[in-house]
Amino acid sequence: MAKIFITGSTEGIGLLAAEMLLENGHEVVLHARSQERANEALEKFQIKPKILIADLLDIEQIKTLINDLNTLGKFDTIIHNAGVYHSSHKDIFQVNVLAPYILTTLVKKPKRLIYIGSNMHPRGNLDIENITLEGGVDYSTSKLYILMLSFAFSKQYKDIYINTVDPGWVPTKMANYSASDSLEDGTKTQVALAVEDMGKVTGKYFFHLKEINYFNKADDKILQNKLLQKLDDISKGFMMSNFF
Repeated sequence: MAKIFITGSTEGIGLLAAEMLLENGHEVVLHARSQERANEALEKFQIKPKILIADLLDIEQIKTLINDLNTLGKFDTIIHNAGVYHSSHKDIFQVNVLAPYILTTLVKKPKRLIYIGSNMHPRGNLDIENITLEGGVDYSTSKLYILMLSFAFSKQYKDIYINTVDPGWVPTKMANYSASDSLEDGTKTQVALAVEDMGKVTGKYFFHLKEINYFNKADDKILQNKLLQKLDDISKGFMMSNFF
């Protein structure tokens, strides 16, 4: 049985991944942005899983989430699923990029890390030097940066299996409930990577259980290092604490 934490797991592919993993006997800790969302999610379960509450736009709540996760001990897998689309560039940057970066660096390292990407990532902007917290980034850029981060972390943390999953255009509130791809198909890959032998690979990009091609600039080690340094600089100012 694996112990798994999933950010943004009160709806959509995050919730479905939690349901699939719980049905298979794994221990899953959910994450909600608010108590209201937590209560709504818990109504879907007969046996209530543990759920942590943190708005990833709130500095203090991110700190609390880090402490809560580390208090729970080491996880086998962490799935960075939380994301926003119809939001300001600042909010997109904080939730989609900065929060997973901070959680990856400050939470006890699991055996596996999984990030949720997007096929929109080739449209992203590589002007890394000019990223600011206030200016943020658009959605495509956020998903390009997540892919680059997963590749960079896979080199940095050689004893962890680290991969990114493109779930496709699935019918969720963030995307569009009329989206044409299957929600179940968009969830199976991260579930498989979380617990099965398929998860014993690293630095890969997946879509529907298969490795696929991606924007080749994401492989650029110089750009990856620039991104890591930029996020480190912004994080230190963002957190303003002795976490670093």
